[in-house]
Amino acid sequence: MARSLKFRHNDIDHLKILLDKFGKGEQQEVYVITESVFSMDGDQAPLVELTQLTTKMNNAYLIVDEAHALGVIGHNGEGLVQYLGLEDQVFARVVTYGKALGCHGASILGSNDLVQYLINFCRTFIYTTALPPHALLTINAGYEHLENKHVHIKKLQILIQQFNKLVVQSGLRLRFRESETAIQVCIIPGNKNVRKVAGQLQHKGYDVRAILSPTVPEGQERLRLCLHSYNTIDDCEFVLQTIAKSLKKK
Repeated sequence: MARSLKFRHNDIDHLKILLDKFGKGEQQEVYVITESVFSMDGDQAPLVELTQLTTKMNNAYLIVDEAHALGVIGHNGEGLVQYLGLEDQVFARVVTYGKALGCHGASILGSNDLVQYLINFCRTFIYTTALPPHALLTINAGYEHLENKHVHIKKLQILIQQFNKLVVQSGLRLRFRESETAIQVCIIPGNKNVRKVAGQLQHKGYDVRAILSPTVPEGQERLRLCLHSYNTIDDCEFVLQTIAKSLKKK
């Protein structure tokens, strides 16, 4: 029976302690699992340090969920692992198609040995109905779009940089988590408070969602903004001005 342990968020030292304590037996395998881009804060995992740590051990393997990096990070939106050139040091990558590619389903990327093992022994794969043809065509079209429309990825990356500058200019730096990804988070403690601001933005036509406790810890309620390549500087300025004005009225 496998044992599951949690290490503190992006805390390499804490992970080292757990690996030293529980992962030294040569007869056991250790799988370290992380997202590349975290969905609730928009920050990134220290993948270089994680791969350095796991490759030093003969029995440790790194699995990375690229759900929020696919289509956003990298020249063709390949994700953070490939952007950093770490494909050969990561045991498996999980890429999901319900975010940037606008479909559903997922794939696991890894060595041929891993793929063959999953095909033959992964019960949840073997006994799950395959994706319908229209979904496969949608996913394929999404990848073709990423390969041929680099301008959209570049535009989004520039917009993220501009958004972060606007956060500082609007006086909201202490409210926002530091993020270099499309996920931007503004902390507004209290379910009632964050719902109110989200409602004001939605009334103006901006689909900004409130993330409430207990989904996040009490006092860490937040607005979760997802930037898109079609968003404009004017959009960003309006959203930030609306948030700033609403918080001043409290």
